[in-house]
Amino acid sequence: MNAKPPLPARPDILCIGSVLWDIIGRSHLAMRQGSDVPGRITRLPGGVAMNIAMTLARFGLRPAVLTAIGRDDEGDELVAACGRLGVETGFAYRSEDLPTDRYMAVEGANGLIAAVADAHSLEAAGDKILRPLADGSLGSGAAPWGGAIALDGNLTAALLAEIARSPLFAAADLRVAPASPGKAERLLPLLGHAGAVLYVNLEEAGLLAKVEFPDAVAAAEGLLARGAGRVLVTDGGRTCAEGSRGLGVISGVPPKVMVARVTGAGDTFMAAHIVAEKRGAGREDALQAAIRAAAVYVGGEVPA
Repeated sequence: MNAKPPLPARPDILCIGSVLWDIIGRSHLAMRQGSDVPGRITRLPGGVAMNIAMTLARFGLRPAVLTAIGRDDEGDELVAACGRLGVETGFAYRSEDLPTDRYMAVEGANGLIAAVADAHSLEAAGDKILRPLADGSLGSGAAPWGGAIALDGNLTAALLAEIARSPLFAAADLRVAPASPGKAERLLPLLGHAGAVLYVNLEEAGLLAKVEFPDAVAAAEGLLARGAGRVLVTDGGRTCAEGSRGLGVISGVPPKVMVARVTGAGDTFMAAHIVAEKRGAGREDALQAAIRAAAVYVGGEVPA
């Protein structure tokens, strides 16, 4: 009988959600609908969970992803690329019949023009990606995972609702981000989760609260009033805010930078904030660290 392969080393943090290939077309020119301009097209590991994990790895942590990756050639290439980037995929669900997911975006000097996310395999896999949290590999119902988890909104609404009430997540430091404004309302079941910290942009905050907020500070105050325990709200290059129940709202203004890229900026903000807090930073310092890292990323550099 063949012995099972040994489990990977216990990670510092789990990143649950989309791990896929990012296919990004970028031009240094401003664009509009119908533009046909010169630029560069790249294919890199991406997805909300992967973007967060890559940033965490650059900051010296050992992240593992819980996701769905196909057993196709693209999936094997993706697993190899993740390993080179310091991201553990040994706990991921590898599907025989589901293809590896992809994301395609077009960006110009004036920001994101359009994007299409094909995360159908992640959605089809459902709760299979959570098996390591239940089978003893990373935790169980009797001894749930007690560390940090970065959770992205590419999961189905049903699975996110299950996570919100599951004992497997009862002890976790749960950091939550929508995958896009179109999926923000999927996070409603997690709004009142005792261990959840929500990372949203201004538009996503409005969709969650069903109110149009004028700025990030108002959005943070509004989400706290609707039951959130802790939220961070970004608004592009404008004021960002962090709100904690019982402690009020603080804010910070990003430095002005030349925009070189936007896809992944919010994920970088979230990862940098998590790392700062794991290193013992207080609220103000952690928010400023996240703002600086996101600004560096948008400017085209790699945060360190």
